[in-house]
Amino acid sequence: MYFCAVNKGIAYIILAGICFTVVNFFVKLLGPNGSTPLFENLQTYPAHELVLARSIISFIISYAIIRKRKLTVLGNNRLWLIIRGLAGTIALTIFFYSMHHLPLAIAAIVQYLAPIFTIFFAIILLKEKVRKIQWIFITMSFIGVLFIGLDKLLLNSNNLSFLWLGLGIVSAVFSGLAYTAILKLKSTDNALTIVMYFPMIAIPVMTLFCLFEFTMPKGIEWIILLIIGVFTQFAQILMTKALHNGSASTITPFQYIGAVYAFLIGYFIFDEITSWIIDIGMILVVLGVLLNALSRRSKS
Repeated sequence: MYFCAVNKGIAYIILAGICFTVVNFFVKLLGPNGSTPLFENLQTYPAHELVLARSIISFIISYAIIRKRKLTVLGNNRLWLIIRGLAGTIALTIFFYSMHHLPLAIAAIVQYLAPIFTIFFAIILLKEKVRKIQWIFITMSFIGVLFIGLDKLLLNSNNLSFLWLGLGIVSAVFSGLAYTAILKLKSTDNALTIVMYFPMIAIPVMTLFCLFEFTMPKGIEWIILLIIGVFTQFAQILMTKALHNGSASTITPFQYIGAVYAFLIGYFIFDEITSWIIDIGMILVVLGVLLNALSRRSKS
């Protein structure tokens, strides 16, 4: 039974990664640096408007399924559901902004620090223990981030901003808190209820932001916004189911296939060429997080 659950968890996390890749591509496309011959004359959208569009679609889908299955909308462990929704809203908003201002591969790689911060929150909030060797791998990941930053210092790269690199790390921190909340809710609430709390919090907050900056969609942009919303909903449900069908240490390594997708899309579609320093940094980040996950798996 455990083996079957783990296999399902791995399948879910790989599918979630594909869905997130589709979302990231279109979010980048609608940003200020997302021009590509494949899609011409698209308007530029603020990240908070994309989060709002994604949240409205997610709310409609989640609410319809929850009502059909006669599940409780407000859930059981409401404190952790609110934490999950709030942390997820902050993380996704900052991540969307970082994709608009950083090369896609760098924004995605920095976001993959989230499992590292999940460990920190698990130690503090869930009282989990960490092996000494894990701290070596955690340090490796942060050295990778330093390498990415060195590109700006040594090569004076124009496509890298310390501000957005730092905010990308902040996004990963809140993602780590959101993942911790999902693990905490594993035994108390349905995956759809957990997903539902994101739009319940995001919609009113992002609506306020849109009062100050908003772009009215036109033509094919409506379809792109719909794709962002639907595929993010799929990704959230699949990711939650993955964490509910196996241990995080077993499933997490398969999440990093998305890093390859991000690099390829950035290189071939958005003409984002990274330096050798950034490449080394990205490899160190992924290796550090991946080896940490494998270390936790061997422990279990």
